[in-house]
Amino acid sequence: MAEEEKQEKKIIVDEDWKQEAQREKEILAAQEEAEKKKKQQDVGARGPLPEGNLAALISMLTTQALFALGLLQVKGQEKREPDLELAKYNIDMLQTLEEKTKGNLTKEEETVLANTLNELRMGYVKVTGE
Repeated sequence: MAEEEKQEKKIIVDEDWKQEAQREKEILAAQEEAEKKKKQQDVGARGPLPEGNLAALISMLTTQALFALGLLQVKGQEKREPDLELAKYNIDMLQTLEEKTKGNLTKEEETVLANTLNELRMGYVKVTGE
């Protein structure tokens, strides 16, 4: 028995196991590549984002205010009650933007911001009066 223990143990490598491991690696690599392509397609389907400028910021805050007032709805969703606090917050943000940028805007930008604020304020009054 001592003689048997002294003999070197031989490691037998199963070639089928190696081939199976290689196939699994290839399958995982193909799946990762497919996921990368899908993510790229999702971004491509959205299209490029618009330029970040004052008009885009005004539009974003206006959209949020209109949703909060209930004047803008998502097609297919049921009508929600107006969230006047959130609407006022977004209108106040636009007002702050107007105050902080006074004298630094072009005439066109001033006009867009002023008109947008007036329209949102009128919408707010209309919703609270109903």
